[in-house]
Amino acid sequence: MIDSVYQAIFDLSEALEIPVVLATLLAVALVVVEIGALIAETLRRRRRDVATLHRAADAARAARDAGDPAAAGTALAAASWSPVMARTAAEMARTVEEHRIAKLLADFDFDRQRVLGRTRLLVRWGPALGLMGTLIPLAPALEGLADGDVTALSDNLRLAFSVTVLGLLIGAVAFGISLRRDRVYAQDYSDLEYVAAVLTAPAGEAVR
Repeated sequence: MIDSVYQAIFDLSEALEIPVVLATLLAVALVVVEIGALIAETLRRRRRDVATLHRAADAARAARDAGDPAAAGTALAAASWSPVMARTAAEMARTVEEHRIAKLLADFDFDRQRVLGRTRLLVRWGPALGLMGTLIPLAPALEGLADGDVTALSDNLRLAFSVTVLGLLIGAVAFGISLRRDRVYAQDYSDLEYVAAVLTAPAGEAVR
């Protein structure tokens, strides 16, 4: 009975080898995609300037006070560093209720957290896959050693070490992307909070 249980565990572990290798390759592909997305985000934010933000917010407030929310949205587009930020700012320009603006800010934050969640998952996923990819081939490697099959031993150890390296690489790169995005998205949120303060300030009261 015990032997059957052990054999079932061994078989299940060996059956996971290919899925783990495929999942690791998928994670590598996802990291490459996230690197590309981060580069695009960084290039868009090269034009970020506090003076531009101040001018855009003031122009949007003046346009909205004049009854032209479309012009207010156009003004804020000049200080929007991402498509999501541009959509949120345009919605802010069309509303005067503070509670709706607060909801727009919350939705923007939730959307950014969803994007951050992808790389944060990879931070944990990479090392976990690397560890599984290390341990699973060790059993057939040891069998090859016991049987004197040097080829099987070599192939399984190469697989184990290769997946380990990829898993650690995935985790390290994803962690770096997460840190960068966390700071950038916090800055975007701060800029939108400033825009909201300008749009909702009492008439005649300057916001700086």
